Amino acid sequence: MTIYEERQHIFKELKNFYENSEAFNIAELVLENITGWQRPEQIKNKDFLIPVEKSEKLNSIIRRLKKNEPVQYVLGEAWFAGLKFKVNKNVLIPRPETEELVEWIVREALSDELRASNIIDIGTGSGCIPITIKKKIPGVFVSAIDVCGEALYTAIENAANHEAEINFKLLDFLQEENWVQLEQYDIIVSNPPYVKQSEASTMLARVKEFEPQLALFVPDNDAFLFYKKLADFSKSHLHANGSLFVEINEDIGQDLVKLFQSKGFRSVEIKKDMQGKDRMVRAGY
Repeated sequence: MTIYEERQHIFKELKNFYENSEAFNIAELVLENITGWQRPEQIKNKDFLIPVEKSEKLNSIIRRLKKNEPVQYVLGEAWFAGLKFKVNKNVLIPRPETEELVEWIVREALSDELRASNIIDIGTGSGCIPITIKKKIPGVFVSAIDVCGEALYTAIENAANHEAEINFKLLDFLQEENWVQLEQYDIIVSNPPYVKQSEASTMLARVKEFEPQLALFVPDNDAFLFYKKLADFSKSHLHANGSLFVEINEDIGQDLVKLFQSKGFRSVEIKKDMQGKDRMVRAGY
């Protein structure tokens, strides 16, 4: 089949499993993976015949997609801030709202008030946050930690692929005795687990069944576990004019503001994402 015919075939196979717009976007991602061409080139070469061996690979991809496996895991890659990252079952899939968080951090890091020189990402997963920051601000020293060795290996691969020098460390952040291994920073950033275990039933199957639970869920009786630890860590590891940036569930913004204020932060700001949802918080002393 031609590229055009394959796109129609993919869309037809997936339309009962995804909304039309999502099925169309997935078809483009799959064809990009198969052909190496992004959308403009796919359109230009719509009559190009897909080799038989690649058609067989494509059919295998479709079968996995119809079982609810996220397209990023099926293809082994995801785009973030214009960069392609390797992803697998050990790391969360990078999301657009996290791109907005990174943009906010970069603006703060380059501001005359801060001029950040030392940044750490806590719970780095694929490494998309520290790598993107390093690519945008080459002169800054960037560190990243994760409790999962497999996730950290993926992040190291991604850093090598993008020629980004990151100081990676395997470390369980929840164990406070490990904090002595870390330095002081101008910016601390984290997209921590914040979904309650009891909320799993409301999540899409392709999220709760495939993405790493270690990076998603917190106990129902301690939903702010990571935010409390981040606040306590900041007391001893955040420079005086520095900032703590976190990604949040849209429903917890005001509660998190109160928590951070109770921990001594004088300046706490909620920022909405492009969809108008409370999605990011910056806190400073």
